Amino acid sequence: MPEEDTVEPALPDWMYPPRTSGWEADGLDRLPQAPRHTELIEGALIFRVSPQRSWHSRLVVDLAFGLRRAAPENIEVELEMTIRLDKRSRPEPDILAATVAYDPDRTRYLPDEVVLVIEVVSDESADRDRSIKPFKYAQAGIPHFWRVEDEEGEPVVHVYELDALTRTYVPTGIHRGRLKVAVPFPADIDLGTLTP
Repeated sequence: MPEEDTVEPALPDWMYPPRTSGWEADGLDRLPQAPRHTELIEGALIFRVSPQRSWHSRLVVDLAFGLRRAAPENIEVELEMTIRLDKRSRPEPDILAATVAYDPDRTRYLPDEVVLVIEVVSDESADRDRSIKPFKYAQAGIPHFWRVEDEEGEPVVHVYELDALTRTYVPTGIHRGRLKVAVPFPADIDLGTLTP
């Protein structure tokens, strides 16, 4: 039986970068065809390719709510907003805390406006959430990074603080059951209430 040639479907024109070096961070605002939650890492568009688990969604919303309650007046807690780290990278953490006033028309933050980024690890984004994005956040100078893992249905929060000299994150704690921190602002959250 003869082998049939397979033809790869053509990508839509908007998916091709406008330059050989790839996409640039400011271009995301001028790309309305891109699906929600499109990120930019080193000039490459990153799309969420699988549906989000309910565990992930509930955890993100409930953790953000807990942080909003704990945050002082000068801190805004946001869900799924991008950060323009540099000319070619604009990732979208699950949660961020920023030191600038709420602006309903804002589409992104800058690293010096952000004091905390949180990634809730999912199968689809595990490598980015555990290695690529923390490295990029640290290099951009964001002072605090938290990574949330699913440990048999329970959230476990790995807390990191920036070593400003080396621009790398150092671990400061692993929280199960209860998240109690003093920085970037005091918070005490019962992790058992974040998921059903």
